[in-house]
Amino acid sequence: MARIIWKGAISFGLVHIPVSLVAATAPQGVDFDWLDRRTLEPVGYKRVNKATGEEIDNRDIVRGVQYEKGRYVVLSDDEIRAAYPKATQTVDIQAFVRAEQIPFLYLDTPYYLVPDPRGGKAYALLRRVLEESGRLALASVVLHTRQRLAVLVPSGRVLVLDTLRWSDEVKAAEAAGLPAETDAPVGRRELDMARHLVEDMSEDWDPAAYTDRFAAQIMALVERKARSGQVAEVAPVEATEEGGAEIIDLAELLRRSLGKPPPKRPARGEGKPASPRAPRRAGGKAA
Repeated sequence: MARIIWKGAISFGLVHIPVSLVAATAPQGVDFDWLDRRTLEPVGYKRVNKATGEEIDNRDIVRGVQYEKGRYVVLSDDEIRAAYPKATQTVDIQAFVRAEQIPFLYLDTPYYLVPDPRGGKAYALLRRVLEESGRLALASVVLHTRQRLAVLVPSGRVLVLDTLRWSDEVKAAEAAGLPAETDAPVGRRELDMARHLVEDMSEDWDPAAYTDRFAAQIMALVERKARSGQVAEVAPVEATEEGGAEIIDLAELLRRSLGKPPPKRPARGEGKPASPRAPRRAGGKAA
């Protein structure tokens, strides 16, 4: 059974479809841990003052955001907690957009949306209407205390929730320093030869045909050493699950939703104080 990451409901109009969020990907790279070679015990990371090299007690550590080079604004734990978006346990659909209007650069992390048995019919209806209309559902959702923009994408029998990057996270192509040759004129003869080469090398997509050779070699070595007894066990940590959501009559909700004005779209950064310079992202260090 796949581990449930989040439980709540898809919401559009007055319709609520109870769903669970399950990871659609599983990173398979090699994860190297630091160990004490004398005892094979895990080695942690010390928190040190980078200027003095001295180890710092957790009680003496505060969190700050670099406002300008060498200048920081210190934020308390209460201030950071107050800025967290409220966890609503809903995937709030804001609009429906054509699939080709969302550049692939914005796609971030996919998740499967698994319907609760109570919401199977409404789930099927939403998936079907997205398929037939060629549109994606643009939605907002709070995951792991972060406000995320996302799209709901029909994929066979399942709806996929794919989180999106914010617009200021995607760099313009000009920032890559493209050489002028990328706009150079191409002759018809060259184009025809290139097209023939593409046709000759074309094949059906088979993801299983492509593997991470480095990871495969490392894991084969790990397997051989483990069989010789050079292995240590680590107890797994179980995650808890959250509560679900209710659903009422679908047809009545659809009728009522048709007469309801579209939801107000929250502005990016709503509730944030204005500043003369946008600070750098704090990354994953905020609790």
